[in-house]
Amino acid sequence: MAYLESRKNIAGSTGGLAGLALTFTGLAGTYWPAVVAGLYAAGALIAPPERPPAPEFADASSRLEAVREDFGTLRDYLDAVELPPAASGRLTELMELLGGLLAPGWVAMALATDPEGVHILSRAVHQDVPEAVDTFVRTRWWTRIAPGAEPPERQLEQQLALLHREAAALAAGLRETEARRQQTHTRHLEDRGRNG
Repeated sequence: MAYLESRKNIAGSTGGLAGLALTFTGLAGTYWPAVVAGLYAAGALIAPPERPPAPEFADASSRLEAVREDFGTLRDYLDAVELPPAASGRLTELMELLGGLLAPGWVAMALATDPEGVHILSRAVHQDVPEAVDTFVRTRWWTRIAPGAEPPERQLEQQLALLHREAAALAAGLRETEARRQQTHTRHLEDRGRNG
């Protein structure tokens, strides 16, 4: 069935119809079956190949929605983990920033146009934050058994600070994009006022 609708069949059928027209006008003579078949084959050969449809991937807004749902799961996990006060404070700051970036509304709409930003948030929620906290929990257990090494709290605090800096840079980039948009609109209004 797919071949019947293909470009090759349509072009070949057009050639075959031209062969039939030559037959009815008397130009094909006794070799009319060969002329019709030959013109069909020629049309099928010169027809452009079928183009496979381009793959459809989830857009950034639907990926952002999935990250938002997973962010809730991450919050539930972090609520069950006991952290030292300094690391807990840094984690709270980071989670508030991530939550603000993932909140539905105009920020999410601006972020949905930035696939790299969605990737940064996805990596933070799916990999970086859970790994930092889980590694701390496991390392803290070993430190209790064999004390003397560097406290794992310092590494966790440093990791959370780096993740906060990355998320803050993303927020600053989004803010800068909106500021440029506002400036562009101001220039547009100024130009319109001069020309009007």
